[in-house]
Amino acid sequence: MKVSVTNREIIKLAAPIALAMLIPQVNFITNNAFLGRFGERELGVSGITGIYYLILSMVGYGLSSGMQIQMARRAGENDKEGLAKIFANGIVLAALLALGLIFLSFFFATEVLGKSLHDPENIRLSIRYLYVRCWGLPFLLVTQLFNAFYISIGRSKLIIWGSLTATIANIFFDYGLIFGHFGFPMMGLMGAGIASIISEFIYCLTMVGIYFFRKLHISYRLHLIHDFSIQLCRQTLTVAAPLVVQFLFSIGGWQIFFIFIEHEGQRELAASQILRSLFGIIGLGTWSLASACSAMVSNIIGQGSQHEVMSLIMKIVKLSVIYTVVIGGLLFVFSEPFLSMYTNDSELVRFAVPSMRVIIVATLIMAVATVMFNGVLGTGNTAVNLFMEVTSVCIYLIYCYIIIERMRSPLYICWMSEGVYWTSLITFSFFYLRSGRWRGKTI
Repeated sequence: MKVSVTNREIIKLAAPIALAMLIPQVNFITNNAFLGRFGERELGVSGITGIYYLILSMVGYGLSSGMQIQMARRAGENDKEGLAKIFANGIVLAALLALGLIFLSFFFATEVLGKSLHDPENIRLSIRYLYVRCWGLPFLLVTQLFNAFYISIGRSKLIIWGSLTATIANIFFDYGLIFGHFGFPMMGLMGAGIASIISEFIYCLTMVGIYFFRKLHISYRLHLIHDFSIQLCRQTLTVAAPLVVQFLFSIGGWQIFFIFIEHEGQRELAASQILRSLFGIIGLGTWSLASACSAMVSNIIGQGSQHEVMSLIMKIVKLSVIYTVVIGGLLFVFSEPFLSMYTNDSELVRFAVPSMRVIIVATLIMAVATVMFNGVLGTGNTAVNLFMEVTSVCIYLIYCYIIIERMRSPLYICWMSEGVYWTSLITFSFFYLRSGRWRGKTI
């Protein structure tokens, strides 16, 4: 279960993660393309509500990320029994957390969306869509935890299969339920929500099935009741809680950005929903490398090789930058053909092109910042990650408030906020890693 600090090992772990991320991005692009052709309002509303749902899912992702660090550390120590106990506790915590998030959404969604959006029809559709969409959370959170487990034991290839089956299901049911094909009723935006729930259920079922099919239940025995420990839960939450808050701030800042954009107008909102997909396409290589980075940093610290941490992070940064330059360069040159996949509206495409090119430049900063930030995460000092995130998001929101809400700037100026955010994050991460204060941290 131990890893080595080589480019081959990095790519071996990161490539399956990237492929697993690529498959849902195909789904995301297809979903937006379907809704974009169904109606501009539906496309914009799915963007706002999609960010809200992303906030909820990021709470679960914070939990699974915290547990991934702990499981990777046990993997580096070759402690299979300890790893299995952390995993078992995590499944129980994920299920309870998902139910709590659904309960809170039913109470607070109307309040949050009703007071932040201006258009009454956008408010009505957003709330109705969210009430359907949030039922996918239990399946999603358990799936996230299984993915973290597979990555932590160096079996990241396994997560591809769940991602593939879920995406095929989502595209099929999206097309059927949005437009009313294959004998389904035409449900538009609500059909997209139901399709997503079905795909998340299939994803979860596949990941659990792989665990037994690959006989991992023999090496990593899960006793959900017997191994449940309040002390272990407390230890897990000590590591994961800052990450949960961190992701809430990160995606919450994006939610506020889209709310500000909604105040700008329907066209700006629709264009921004399309532009949002750029982060999935350009970022999937960076995010997969970053995920590998946090797991590998934790693993080699568990081996007692702290002196190799900085060398590992810089190798991953170089790979991340190379990937971003290649993919970003292609999208920069072929901006209009790419945007035309989402909509037949040529004016909307031309309107979005300047903002798209601003985002592409910002992703070059993201390529470095995300890897370094996840390097900090791998050291286990999640409270430092939280401080960095909160401070960076505050700087980001100040920019958004002044530039978007007060000055009503053009859309491409609004999207420069991404450069502000990632520059802040890379600065904090660099100085913390260079300081060496992370050495000796136990989790």
